[in-house]
Order: sequence, then structure tokens, then C-alpha cells
Amino acid sequence: MSEKFIYHTKGTCSTEMIFIMDENKIENLEVVSGCNGNLKGIASLIKGHTAEEIIPLLQGIRCGSKMTSCPDQIAAALSQYLSERK
Repeated sequence: MSEKFIYHTKGTCSTEMIFIMDENKIENLEVVSGCNGNLKGIASLIKGHTAEEIIPLLQGIRCGSKMTSCPDQIAAALSQYLSERK
């Protein structure tokens, strides 16, 4: 059964990430603001994968001199999702 998970980003141009999850599998990701084309591409690439598969791939990626990035925030969001499900 699918559920919506909303994450408010920290330290990025994007402001919100809206995930549709089926258990731990990502069915869809919509990102509010940020680099539209890049984020649509990332959303397309992670679709159908589990949170556990995606987190290590995106965690720790930085955007320029920022301590985080949109991909890093996706990993943070998915980590939060998993911890809330426990």
C-alpha cells in the first residue's frame, strides 16, 4: 500500500520533497524548487529502488561549498522515513 512522505529540506535551494513510498520502495519523488531538470532526472533514476539501495549512493554529496546537496537531502529524507517506520 502506497503512502506519502513529505520532507522539508535543510541547506538547499529545494524546499520540500514529496515521496510516494510502497514499503521501502520509492514509487515517485517530487521536489519543490531546486534545479528542476537535475532533480527530475534523479527522481527518475531512483524510482523503483528501495531506500536502502539509494541512501549510500547519495549520502554525503555536497553542492559547491555547501555542507549538503539535494541528493544528500534525498538520502536524509529516506533515512528519516526508515527510522520513522521502525
